[in-house]
Amino acid sequence: MQTLAPRIIENPIIKDRVTFLETSAETDGKYTAMLLELAPNGYNELHTHKSFDEIFTVREGRLGLQLGNERFFLEVGESVRVKAGDEHCFFNPSSTEKVVAHVLLDTASKGLEISLQVAYGLARDGKTNKKGIPYNPFHLAMLVHWSDTNLPRFFRFLEPLMRWLKQLAVIRGIDQQLIHQYVRI
Repeated sequence: MQTLAPRIIENPIIKDRVTFLETSAETDGKYTAMLLELAPNGYNELHTHKSFDEIFTVREGRLGLQLGNERFFLEVGESVRVKAGDEHCFFNPSSTEKVVAHVLLDTASKGLEISLQVAYGLARDGKTNKKGIPYNPFHLAMLVHWSDTNLPRFFRFLEPLMRWLKQLAVIRGIDQQLIHQYVRI
């Protein structure tokens, strides 16, 4: 059995830490389970996933969620299911306490597992802007592809460009370079 340390990734930009509890390979593609630790004031940007639901269950602290235009807060023990296609983001409303939540993808996503490892690695290496978006458009295209993510609202018009850049990235071997450099789980 693999030790826990290599199963933990951290993103200094959005101030979170993810522990992979069960990966797609370990569940025969049934689900992916993670533990999310969100530092005070940590957050991610609005996004949607195309093919899996996310179930958030708060273990410690208070988790803020935006689902569409509605914002709400989950307390310890409370859960919410974010359905595939629902625009959402999560955040820690506290400036002093971290949030810990169990996150279950109801359908396993090896792609999301890869994209998180690559995105967090790029952030650690200073290859993203202050919102965690890669400077390199090929890297961004691969992250969008792997994570099965739709870009939020006003960026949706860029999706055809992202698909084209992803194809070029694959032809140039950039996808394999990123996997080799950052994927350990």
